[in-house]
Amino acid sequence: MDGVEPLRGGGPAAAVRDPRLFEEFYRRHVDAVMRFVARRVNDPHTAADLTAEIFLAVLDSAHSYQPRLGSETAWLYGIARNVVSSERRRIARETERDLRFSGRRLLEADDIARIEDRLDAERPARRMLAALAGLPEGERAVIELIAVDQLTVTEAAAVLGISQVTARVRLHRARKALRSEADPTVAKTTADPALAYVVGRET
Repeated sequence: MDGVEPLRGGGPAAAVRDPRLFEEFYRRHVDAVMRFVARRVNDPHTAADLTAEIFLAVLDSAHSYQPRLGSETAWLYGIARNVVSSERRRIARETERDLRFSGRRLLEADDIARIEDRLDAERPARRMLAALAGLPEGERAVIELIAVDQLTVTEAAAVLGISQVTARVRLHRARKALRSEADPTVAKTTADPALAYVVGRET
């Protein structure tokens, strides 16, 4: 993927020290982060809450950004994966469904409509992620970041804390497993480039 250029002031580390730079950082990346979240949840309130939590997490993680390992967007996706995973575990532990709705900030009607539009736009990606659910966790994580979130192999490896070789091996295994179960005509007929990439031939 084409990475967003780091801020002139020094990237995330500088942004968290300067409110003006942090606002610029937020505006530069909020759409990409919201798309990432919208591929994984289908409720606008949850999407808004998780997006806010991701940028709050940046305040604690800014020092970990290393430009040589990938773009700021790829780094943010790593934070976002952890936040979304934590939310899923939290929900799984809850015994009272009503607790999911307590303490949420109210969204304006325009905010809900905007987020719902984003959720609708990312519906194909959510279907794609559901199709990957049967893969082993390591393989699923790699192909999810590359085929769905459009990261490079290098960036995906950095997000997951693995070597590029390991990432390529897992990607190959994941595609092979998915192709063995897919209708061979899917890659030729689907309008979804991510799905075509997954079930198509190796290039």
